Amino acid sequence: MKNLFLSTVFILSFCFSSTAQKAPYRVVFDVTSKDSLLHQMVIRWIGEIENADPNAQVEVVFYAKSLDMITKDRSSVAADVMRYAKNRNIQFRVCRVAMKANGVDQSQLLDGVGTVPDGIYEIISKQHEGWGYIKAAR
Repeated sequence: MKNLFLSTVFILSFCFSSTAQKAPYRVVFDVTSKDSLLHQMVIRWIGEIENADPNAQVEVVFYAKSLDMITKDRSSVAADVMRYAKNRNIQFRVCRVAMKANGVDQSQLLDGVGTVPDGIYEIISKQHEGWGYIKAAR
């Protein structure tokens, strides 16, 4: 009887473990640098994530001095940002506080780039929701 019980437990645990869902792929990137090489790295990471899991959710949050990455006539990765922004799972969000501090108007943002009231709070909120966090730095 004991062997039957142990066998049943083993079989049930195998069934549950083999049908368990993997954790959702959700990551928020924190970008504060005006370094164009860093901007290229972030674009590369987004592409790698998209290739690894097309259902992954990615949000890139910009504040401090990083606004060149998503500003018309200043971005070295403008075409990539606009292309990825068309994917509903990839979001680019700029802190309105940083926009004001850097003299950037909504009309200067690349197509597909949105805003948030506070970039730091946006990142904290995503972490609270279980998103992974990556500080983009080099």
